Amino acid sequence: MYNVGLVLEGGGMRGLYTCGVLEYFMENNLYFNYVVGVSAGACNAASYVSKQLGRNEKVIINFVKDWRYMSLRNLILNKSYFGMDFIFDDIPNKHVFFDFKTFQNSPCNFLIGATDCKTGKPIYFSKEDLGEKFQALRASASLPMISPIVNYKGHELLDGGISDSIPIKKSLDDGNTKNIIVLTRNKDYRKSPKKLNGLLKLKYKNYPLLLETMTNRYKNYNKTLEYIEQLEEENKAIVIRPLRKLEVGRLEKDPKKLYALLRSGYDDTKNSYEKIMAFIS
Repeated sequence: MYNVGLVLEGGGMRGLYTCGVLEYFMENNLYFNYVVGVSAGACNAASYVSKQLGRNEKVIINFVKDWRYMSLRNLILNKSYFGMDFIFDDIPNKHVFFDFKTFQNSPCNFLIGATDCKTGKPIYFSKEDLGEKFQALRASASLPMISPIVNYKGHELLDGGISDSIPIKKSLDDGNTKNIIVLTRNKDYRKSPKKLNGLLKLKYKNYPLLLETMTNRYKNYNKTLEYIEQLEEENKAIVIRPLRKLEVGRLEKDPKKLYALLRSGYDDTKNSYEKIMAFIS
């Protein structure tokens, strides 16, 4: 299945929708040779590339209420709301094992998007650049203000969604003429302009280009959505997204809501599967 890309948006805990999509793909042995994701999208994709059916559900829903996963206690103790060491070290090595061998041996070209704080531009890490402690994923999922900057491979990095929320153009630039795009917002959603607060400006005062990218994020995001709709009309992309406005926030901790969102992604993909197969074949 060459020249077909799988593009995954982030969205924090809204990424449970993407988990459901990927679960259905794995159940049907549908694996793409090119996957690009940012933030939660990239994190969920790792278990897809390692072909571990059900792993994302176990990791997120089983641990979401554990303070070590995400909490104000983490933020106070480690300056990160999400417990990065717990998520990217303890869980994959002690609790819900990650199949590093299958992941590394996969023929999939898996790209992880992060934001370079100095340039304000996206930077992509390959599967081979994952890092022994998932540094590439840590960087991609490090949200401003509630996560520290990640230093990796000579770069100072934050959340990939800041600079490239939906990396469809990256997939196209890499030669994928057809794309399956998984979004975590309903079709009518658009970002609104937001003024950067004083605390944010102070925290990232040494990164003016990052602040500029943050300021313009809503414009870039909405333009990307318009471009995706154009690709849909031209039959160059299929979009899988929630059918209605989500009741799940970026930092949602209710397991029932999260599981319902996962099932929603699963069911939406099941209903679109024949169309997807016709599109990529």
